[in-house]
Amino acid sequence: MPSTERGASTAPGTRATPPTRAWATRLVVVGIVLTALNLRPAITSLGALLEEVRDGLGMSGSVAGLLTSVPPLCFAVFGVTAPRLARRFGPAAVVCAGMAAITAGLLIRPYAGGTAGFLVASALALMGIAVSNVLMPVIVKRWFPDRVGSMTGLYSMALALGTSSAAAVTVPLTGALGGGWQSGLAVWAGLAAAAVLPWLPLARNRGAAPAREPVRVAPDGQAAPLRITRSRTAWALAVFFGLQATAAYITMGWMAQIFRDAGVPAGTAGLLLAVTMVMGVPLAFVIPRLATRLPHQGPIVLALGVCGLAGYAGLYLAPAGGAWAWAVLLGIANCAFPLALTMVGMRARTGAGVAQLSAFAQSTGYLISIPGPLLVGVLYQHSGGWGLPIALMAGLMLPQMAVGFLAGRDRTVEDEAGRA
Repeated sequence: MPSTERGASTAPGTRATPPTRAWATRLVVVGIVLTALNLRPAITSLGALLEEVRDGLGMSGSVAGLLTSVPPLCFAVFGVTAPRLARRFGPAAVVCAGMAAITAGLLIRPYAGGTAGFLVASALALMGIAVSNVLMPVIVKRWFPDRVGSMTGLYSMALALGTSSAAAVTVPLTGALGGGWQSGLAVWAGLAAAAVLPWLPLARNRGAAPAREPVRVAPDGQAAPLRITRSRTAWALAVFFGLQATAAYITMGWMAQIFRDAGVPAGTAGLLLAVTMVMGVPLAFVIPRLATRLPHQGPIVLALGVCGLAGYAGLYLAPAGGAWAWAVLLGIANCAFPLALTMVGMRARTGAGVAQLSAFAQSTGYLISIPGPLLVGVLYQHSGGWGLPIALMAGLMLPQMAVGFLAGRDRTVEDEAGRA
């Protein structure tokens, strides 16, 4: 029986919380969607206005490069704190605080008055994103243990929609608001503020949370943490997460430039990137639902990897001639992200296990992803073309397929890791 459908009966040495309340369940669904919508606009809205921000702040090229590397670094550093915070305050309270941090960061950074203030405020928003990234699979597992696939799909679809919408409408919104880049960035704080609201009553009323799942306790009555680093599945999932994130950041950062260097007009290159990002909206809903119905998610990993390899081959052989096909194929390949999130929920039996696995896989994975986009830039600069960078992208897809296949096996980290 798949791990997401295992029974929730309370065994000796376990504890349980009161039954779920219908009003709280509805609030959780709203909160999940609004939270997911806010997990990328802080990044993609800045990408749309990066040239204006650089000019406005007098930012050097090296600092701008550092700014593009800050998101995965913050996700790795702050994400690892999420399980501890969730154990102390509850997942809903931490996500609520995360949305408030995003709101504050997005409001402050355009008006911070300098590069240092801009970076600090950006880090505040990214801190809120980091803890929410980790805790979304935990909340899905706790509240919807029998609907992990559909709820992860809903969350992933909303995340993809927020990502692509911010990239597409930030520039028009900036023009409609008077043309200042400050207002074009600050406007996204309104969406983050709306995401705070559904979590407030959930954070205040922790008794509404359903933790019907068994939680193994130590002799002192505290939940015994997993030795997560002893689990081969956890390591496979962490490396898979890191390699798919590497591919996604390379795609978002460099794909439009590849097309432009091949002679594709700048406007069309932007549309091609938008197509790649929009592919994640419908597929992010379909893939998690399919994944939870299979005993082994490896075949999905391999299918996505083949699409990625075909897309990279097309970029190398005929970047302009088949541009739309390559954009679609790479968009399909980038849906390894919702698949990874789904497997986080499936590879642990309990909410506490999902929290540890999510923090480990995402923090380790985002650390792995940091060098990729920078290395592509170095290879491009020193080779004078896209042959070597594209070869690197295709080369990284092979280990991604291998570790993803291992992570897709029907087993849980509790069976492998043991308790501390």
